[in-house]
Amino acid sequence: MTNTQRTLKFLRNEWHLKADVVERWIPGANIRKDLFGFIDIVAVGEWTFGIQSCSYSGISARVKKIKESKEMYEHLLLLDWRLYVIGWHKVKNRWVHRAVEIESDNKKPAPWKLP
Repeated sequence: MTNTQRTLKFLRNEWHLKADVVERWIPGANIRKDLFGFIDIVAVGEWTFGIQSCSYSGISARVKKIKESKEMYEHLLLLDWRLYVIGWHKVKNRWVHRAVEIESDNKKPAPWKLP
């Protein structure tokens, strides 16, 4: 089972969300492309969640990657999305996760307006 599959199962069974994978495979280029450059899974419940799934050791690199996409992640936060990096590792033969919420760097974000 992949980290993405583990995360889907966790979101559906523990957080009781509707969730699906939004990253896609680009044939020929042999790469995976995340939604907006950093979202593997979108889940919906009371809010909309954008999730980056990874190994436990990759959490800080994924948080940094999202923070480098400042304009996009701040925009999603203004639209009331919740953004998380969920990392997985095995402890005593059992898969354990750590979920890190990405929060705004702005103290008082300006309201989003249509152009």
